[in-house]
Amino acid sequence: MSRLDHLVLATPELADAVATVTRLLGVAPVPGGRHSGRGTRNFLLGLGDGGYLEIIGPDDDQPAPALPRPFGVDGLTESRLVTWAARVTDIDAAVAEARAAGYDPGPASDMSRETPDGQVLRWRLTLPGEHTGVIPFLIDWGATAHPAESLPQVTLRAFEAVHPDPVQTSARLRALSADLTVRPGLRPGLIATLDGPNGSLTLL
Repeated sequence: MSRLDHLVLATPELADAVATVTRLLGVAPVPGGRHSGRGTRNFLLGLGDGGYLEIIGPDDDQPAPALPRPFGVDGLTESRLVTWAARVTDIDAAVAEARAAGYDPGPASDMSRETPDGQVLRWRLTLPGEHTGVIPFLIDWGATAHPAESLPQVTLRAFEAVHPDPVQTSARLRALSADLTVRPGLRPGLIATLDGPNGSLTLL
């Protein structure tokens, strides 16, 4: 069974998004690091039970990347909960099992980022494809210490999805052994509600 690794909140204005989350929840996300060559950096906030929120946006200290920034950052006009990651311990086996169950999450690729203290974190993930959003990408941290271990914490009170075809979407989730409730809706989307000392915040 895979489990929630992190939610991805993509934003065109990273400082503004971090300030808003801090003000509404009362807990400040901490710098995660830079994605060298991809033009982004992130801030992180623990969600309990080993999960975390990644707030990702343009890194003004990097030159413009040759390829579009990940998670559609370049096309956003406001912050959006764009997708989520499901954690596995053997990503190659998880990909094979998903394919055998009728859903192809794509091949696993090597990724890394540099933390503010100069450490390089490495992991493997399946690159998000046409079903990005409600269907998670898979991530395997291998021997790398998980980022959530040392993060300030809030509580993930609720997490669900909406989709025009909840039956087929739920089948794809089952192929990934991912547990997520899917309700009928006009457009695909994720909804997460976080609780902190200052109150609640719903991310869409």
